Amino acid sequence: MPLFRITVKTPKNANGIRLERGMTVDVVSNSMSNPVLSNGGQPVADAFMRIYGIDIKKAGALNMSYLNVERIG
Repeated sequence: MPLFRITVKTPKNANGIRLERGMTVDVVSNSMSNPVLSNGGQPVADAFMRIYGIDIKKAGALNMSYLNVERIG
């Protein structure tokens, strides 16, 4: 099962949610595909909620414009 590191590329402030550049979460995926693009990005959204307590979907930043995905394992 591959491990992906998702990092916020650019700061964003939307809907009362502040994302800072460099915020990082690690996500384990059952597939080899990008976790931001598969399953509606739900594992990534869950990781941001668990680590930072923010809803990245509500901020409108659950896309490749704001996130950098790197496979690390």
